[in-house]
Amino acid sequence: MEEKKLPHNHHCGIEEQFDHMPVPEAFGATAELFKLLGDPTRVRLFWLLCHCEECVLNLSVMMNMSSPALSHHLKLLKACGLIVSRREGKEVYYRASDNVQASELHHVIEHVAEIACPE
Repeated sequence: MEEKKLPHNHHCGIEEQFDHMPVPEAFGATAELFKLLGDPTRVRLFWLLCHCEECVLNLSVMMNMSSPALSHHLKLLKACGLIVSRREGKEVYYRASDNVQASELHHVIEHVAEIACPE
């Protein structure tokens, strides 16, 4: 990678960070996740799934949505790895993924919304 000189040196150490900054495409996954979370319904659904594992029918009632509309949101959250599912007979159950990204996002939602987890 070609080293670029910054026009001003403010002595804050940004030059070193700039030299090691990933290419713009490397931030694509993060930007896609933020786009996905631009919908308050999905944020609320994800938060709920951080606290319980539940079937689509019950989630539909809790979210006051039709099953097809809810399934659309679940599909998007699952595609980006924030939630997982398991099948038990005819029922499919969803819950938050057990990974760092889901855990950190859960905490961010609670801090931003100033809500606390139920005990």
